Amino acid sequence: MPTLTLKFKKDDTKIKEYRLERGQSMSIGRLESNDVVIENLAVSGHHAKIDWTGNSFLLTDLKSKNGTFVNDQLVISHWLQNGDVITIGKHILLFAYSKGEAQPEADGDNAMNQTMVMDTGKYRNMLAKNVSSMSSQSSGTENVGILSYLSGGDGEVELTKKLTKIGKNPASDIVVSGLTVGQTAATISKRPDGYYLSYVGGISKPKVNGETVKTSVLLKQFDVVEIGSAKMQLINK
Repeated sequence: MPTLTLKFKKDDTKIKEYRLERGQSMSIGRLESNDVVIENLAVSGHHAKIDWTGNSFLLTDLKSKNGTFVNDQLVISHWLQNGDVITIGKHILLFAYSKGEAQPEADGDNAMNQTMVMDTGKYRNMLAKNVSSMSSQSSGTENVGILSYLSGGDGEVELTKKLTKIGKNPASDIVVSGLTVGQTAATISKRPDGYYLSYVGGISKPKVNGETVKTSVLLKQFDVVEIGSAKMQLINK
């Protein structure tokens, strides 16, 4: 079976190796639901996928924000060949067959076996516009999230910072009380795809809609967040 080796593009450090099975698909993206998870904001939630089709492996870009490249060529889809280097964000994935393993023969007359290439210059301009739009949204001028107190406090807190700290430390952005609440109990990070609540410290863990948050969770419209004495609701405006 061929392998897919995930590496950092900058220093070629190997992160993990995956084995591709015939007859199966493999998803690639930033979200934990993917088979290959790349934790980088330049990577879309569901960025690309690899499918076993016919007798070959087909790589397909899933309309990602920053595109998928094979051997430095921007592609929509590509029939993978031994030694192909896939670039996604700041990472690379090396596709390789095992030594002595039978490999599919490329049929130059078959259009399905050809890479679907996009106009790189034109598409890069499209990507630049997308990145500019994302930057504008993350600046706090649009789609600003607000935590509105339901109990344990008054008024609203605008989530304009990239990182909002919550805890009983007086220097926190949102100060809450409680014996088991940590000095910094949780943080809310602002990312291109929304607001993420992360547990940081303390015996008392934050809850979202009554469910304990042990690591990190993407907040949705009208989610109710509970930390110590405070109970707040997220409203995206």
